[in-house]
Amino acid sequence: MAQAQIVVVVGISEAGTEAAEWDRNTWPELQKLASDYPEAGVHFQDTAIYNRTKDLETTTGKYLVEKLKAVPWYADVVPNFRQLPSEQLGPDFDSGHAFTSVCINTGIYLSWLVSQCLQKGVIFKRANLKHIADAAGVNGSGNKADVVVNCTGLSAHKLGGVEDKNMMPIRGQTVLVRNEANVMCSSSGTDDGEEEICYLMQRAAGGGTLLGGSYQRDNWDSQLDPNLAVRIMKRAVDLCPAMTGGKGIEHLDIIRQGVGLRPHRHGGTRIEKERIDGQWIIHNYGHGGYGYQSSYGCSKKVVKLVEEALSSRPNL
Repeated sequence: MAQAQIVVVVGISEAGTEAAEWDRNTWPELQKLASDYPEAGVHFQDTAIYNRTKDLETTTGKYLVEKLKAVPWYADVVPNFRQLPSEQLGPDFDSGHAFTSVCINTGIYLSWLVSQCLQKGVIFKRANLKHIADAAGVNGSGNKADVVVNCTGLSAHKLGGVEDKNMMPIRGQTVLVRNEANVMCSSSGTDDGEEEICYLMQRAAGGGTLLGGSYQRDNWDSQLDPNLAVRIMKRAVDLCPAMTGGKGIEHLDIIRQGVGLRPHRHGGTRIEKERIDGQWIIHNYGHGGYGYQSSYGCSKKVVKLVEEALSSRPNL
């Protein structure tokens, strides 16, 4: 299970792809939550992205390829997009841009989503399943469901009827601190290795500031790496000295550390319908580290596929 702590919408998806369209369609919904529903745990944050040309061919650079562009596709989506002048970049960076984004305190947000579902009569059930088609029998009505939506993340790798070998984890490690950065920022890479990245995200509702991180492909290790944690903190303080008043990592007030496994899929997110053992299945998994920022866009496509599946039922 990925330990989702916090999310910033910055457009990891590449221009001209369906994934970019999902992100574009999600932004207005997250913007509305930040504006009108403070109880959802979503708030606006000033965001800065710092880029180094030498990261273009690295593992993290390829993952963040859209951020490295002078004018990424999301420039006309997020508010207040602007290029950063050279005097605001620092000696290690070649370019950068800033804009207004949102940050999600997922501990609050997920509970809020559950409450919204409960208000609409959704029934939650827990079950151990060996096959995806078995999910049709796990519902509150006592009848077999017409459609199953498969949002099993990394479990799609081994769940019967799916067993998608394109699924793999991308390990991320974080440090949550009480210090306030008052800005979200990230860099395109580090000198500590191709699978290490640097970002800071200040959570809504006093949820602390999350420092990251790593992008370790096909790494299932859920244990903390203390040496990586030190590097994460050093990079964060270098990128945002104001967080410790210009002092070192010993002045970070640590709340906890975490490890999460992003549910990545070779070939991209899978959203499609399929009949398995006579049961309609709508697949919606493999979002990697950008599930929240594409969530509403993906959901719209899922709804369309559900409607198509239901329309194919014989009229009785």
